[in-house]
Amino acid sequence: MSAQPRSAFRSTTRRRLIAAAATLPILVGTLAACGYGSDKPKDDPAAAPAASSGAKKLSADQVKIGYFPNLTHATPLVGLKEGLFQKELGATKVKEYTFNAGPAEIEALNAGSIDIGWIGPSPAINGYTQSGGTNLRIISGSASGGVKLVVNPDKIKSLADVKGKKIATPQLGNTQDVALLNWITSQGWKVDAQSGKGDVQVVRTDNKVTPDAYKNGSIDGAWVPEPTASKLVAEGAKVLLDESTLWPDKKFVITNVIVSQKFLKAHPDVVEAVLRGSVKTNAWIQANPAQAKADANDELKRLTQKALPAAVLDPAWQSIQVLDDPLAATANQEAQHAVAAGLLKSPKLDGIYDLTLLNKVLKEQGKPTVSAAGLGTE
Repeated sequence: MSAQPRSAFRSTTRRRLIAAAATLPILVGTLAACGYGSDKPKDDPAAAPAASSGAKKLSADQVKIGYFPNLTHATPLVGLKEGLFQKELGATKVKEYTFNAGPAEIEALNAGSIDIGWIGPSPAINGYTQSGGTNLRIISGSASGGVKLVVNPDKIKSLADVKGKKIATPQLGNTQDVALLNWITSQGWKVDAQSGKGDVQVVRTDNKVTPDAYKNGSIDGAWVPEPTASKLVAEGAKVLLDESTLWPDKKFVITNVIVSQKFLKAHPDVVEAVLRGSVKTNAWIQANPAQAKADANDELKRLTQKALPAAVLDPAWQSIQVLDDPLAATANQEAQHAVAAGLLKSPKLDGIYDLTLLNKVLKEQGKPTVSAAGLGTE
């Protein structure tokens, strides 16, 4: 083969270098996008207290915890800020990661990037069923409530008026999406679950942009969790329906605690310590609601660079109830709603709950034990 002329070689080499330089930012961005969550800055003075070198170390040097910067994840927000988890973990260090969507957190758990996470019931059920029951266990409840149907009062004045309107949910197949689809069916209306088209147009919109979508008229309302619901109310929307009114005793699971089965088997003492921290945090929140609300908002400001104004924070906080009970019966019912909507094949949920360590902690704290509704490992 003949040699390439030096001038042509230089020209070709120069073009390749320019192309490589142009590609580099894209590659770096892609790698960053593959990350499983945002690690809490190590030099942040507001970060959770460091492990005590003189404290007793459990079977793991660290535990990687995932959660959302969201009021329905009040337990980790408050418990980590107040050091209640670290106190129970002793010399075992907490490493925190935050997520904006359940599927990303499930992916992180599967990859070993986190060990324990706070998450909604739908992604937990999906993750469990897709792995054939091998990747996770639900080990505790965390929160109930905090989900509302809020609408434009100029366009929707009654539940019947929802027909023919555009209603947002956070994500196809997420917990609120399933709830809206089920409610639509209960009204005798029809919607194609995948496309969202039908008697009601279901518009899947990220919670971060839903308020803007409401303001510009792209949607007529939304079935969303807090604080998005209260943000819409602050923009002039009205609460048409509180989802809690659709459930027995007005309780339904919105946030659970999950753990990697591998981590649970290898480090049950660490999992027990985290659960003890969770139970004590929930009790602390109930005993100190004003300080807990302020703590949660401080954490939201640190994690998202923006605190919630009182007009949004106060009603949102009031509608959320922290609890230890995973409300397993309601999670099972939510799974059946997803099946009816065509978003999930009939799931085999036997063994999805392992409440052994939680009930041990509850007994120690003089609290009543909780049920797995026939879906436990026992």
